[in-house]
Amino acid sequence: MPLSLTVRTERWPVAGSFAIARGSRTEAVVVMVELSDGTHTGRGECVPYRRYGETVEKVMAAIEDQRDALAHGLDRAVLQTVMTPGAARNALDCAFWDLEAKRAGRPVHALAGLPPPRPLTTALTLSFGTPEAMGEAAAKAAGRVLLKVKLGGDGDPERIAAVRRAAPHAELIVDANESWSAGNLAENLAACTAAGVTLVEQPLPQSQDDALAEFPHTIAVCADESAHDRSSLDRLAGKYEAINIKLDKAGGLTEALKLAEEGERRGFKLMVGCMVATSLSMAPAVLAAQRARVVDLDGPLILARDRPHGLVYEQSLVHPATPELWG
Repeated sequence: MPLSLTVRTERWPVAGSFAIARGSRTEAVVVMVELSDGTHTGRGECVPYRRYGETVEKVMAAIEDQRDALAHGLDRAVLQTVMTPGAARNALDCAFWDLEAKRAGRPVHALAGLPPPRPLTTALTLSFGTPEAMGEAAAKAAGRVLLKVKLGGDGDPERIAAVRRAAPHAELIVDANESWSAGNLAENLAACTAAGVTLVEQPLPQSQDDALAEFPHTIAVCADESAHDRSSLDRLAGKYEAINIKLDKAGGLTEALKLAEEGERRGFKLMVGCMVATSLSMAPAVLAAQRARVVDLDGPLILARDRPHGLVYEQSLVHPATPELWG
């Protein structure tokens, strides 16, 4: 059936600022897609990420390139073959799922053959900063079940120690965003072990992660920038114990569900993460996260405001989307 396409950029202010090893930001820039058959409209959202060579302009152009195909019957199955994994395909894929659910009058989880989704414990992310600032942030969030700690510079052992002192009972996971090196890996992992960290994301740059195969892992190491879709899995064996599935990397919910299944089959633990974005980005990720060991879907909590009908966050829980939002 021919579909009409609407694509636009939206800017959502961050509450204060948010920093990782690569820099800080004061807003989330997302690309919003709507697919309509004249009766029903499906929505999807993505976040272009420069780390992967994406820009808002390139992502919007890639989506626009599918306008004629959509008008001539492009469907979700064919979409997987005509677009490469990434943010642009994610927005279209999720809009297709939403549209299919509205047409069928059935939720996406039912269409995908999944059980009804349940609320999940999600991490709350602590922005990168000085040990003192991160300790203060951890103290304010000490009641959370799971904290994700952004590291990535000289003084990381002091940062993680400060967070642990301020939040003695929370489970801690760490995201180094490729900022460590083979030279400081042992010191930083030892500090994380001492702090009781249970998982470390992408400690080394993707281009240098072969070193992980030669280094004893006292903590589970999770591939993020090194893991995109199923084609990534072959090179991860022996280096990582877990994979971080993000829909913007995988290219949508369709591939994310297949990646989760294949990753588990190969023995990887699953983490499902997100970019800083609104609840429209999180809603399909909640479905992919139902089988994950670690869930990191706190993107809307970093924003100053969220979309209408946004996901409900209750203490450390994130609840599944309502039909008014997506799916």
